[in-house]
Amino acid sequence: MPILKVTDLKVYFNVRKKFFWSKNNADTVKAVDGISLDLNEGETIGIVGESGCGKSTLGRAILNLIKPTDGQVLWMGKNLANLEKNEMRNLRKDLQIIFQDPLASLNPRMTVGQIITEPLKTFFPNLSKAERRERVEEIMLKVGLSPHQINRYPHEFSGGQCQRIGIARSMILQPKLLVCDEPVSALDVSIQAQILNLLMDLQKETNISLIFISHDLGVVRHISHKIAVLYLGRVAEIAENEDLYKNPKHPYTQALISAVPIPDPDLEQKKQRMIIKGDLPSPLNPPSGCRFRTRCPKAQEICAEVIPVLEQISPTHIVACHFWREP
Repeated sequence: MPILKVTDLKVYFNVRKKFFWSKNNADTVKAVDGISLDLNEGETIGIVGESGCGKSTLGRAILNLIKPTDGQVLWMGKNLANLEKNEMRNLRKDLQIIFQDPLASLNPRMTVGQIITEPLKTFFPNLSKAERRERVEEIMLKVGLSPHQINRYPHEFSGGQCQRIGIARSMILQPKLLVCDEPVSALDVSIQAQILNLLMDLQKETNISLIFISHDLGVVRHISHKIAVLYLGRVAEIAENEDLYKNPKHPYTQALISAVPIPDPDLEQKKQRMIIKGDLPSPLNPPSGCRFRTRCPKAQEICAEVIPVLEQISPTHIVACHFWREP
């Protein structure tokens, strides 16, 4: 049974128009428009797509940091939308998040020790000062920080070290789910690998489930067991890691994979690239039918008229495309 089950999740935002004479004073942005996915214990699902496709909104809606417009988020069988405030607060220690900008997510007025200790004071107020410090020093060592740095401030650390502090703050509560919202996009490539390996090591040790959000399919491939590709708030394709890379069916997925660089210069030069033409349409006025059709090389009349439904290719592979059978 999945530890997390998301069913037809929708998150809509009303955006007011600037002109007071407009008949309709608000437009609706369908940031997340009917997304369903499952996550098992100890599993990582990668959420991939261009900026503006709804990845971060989906992650925050799953954690109930943003109230969904419709749909269900079941955590261990509990519908998070139906929980009372106190019940949701008690669940927070199991549901944690780390952010894209490691330095901006840390309070500059607090020391590293205070930042990591704060969740313990909230959820475990009965712990003594010595017990809290012991736990802080233990988690600092696990994430690759020295306990001697406990009294330093965030600005004294590099970006990679700040992200380790953010991970320590989240993991000190021993959560069951960690949403990683583009946690390595602001870091150098060598540091990215270190942070990814750290998250994978922590997952092996604690059996935590991860939702890893990124626009980089190469990064997601390294850490994820399965991958969901989003486009303008909808799922284009979901599959197991290797299946998605070896057998992508949606034209958008194929284009994203073709853009991932290959370490071998000869193979990189020979490979065929699939170029996506045009810009991402405005989420205020998305295309009718298939939202990818304005940039899709396979688009035909039916794509403008009918929204493609998710079809099951195999038990672990689904795709939303009218022409996925075509090469």
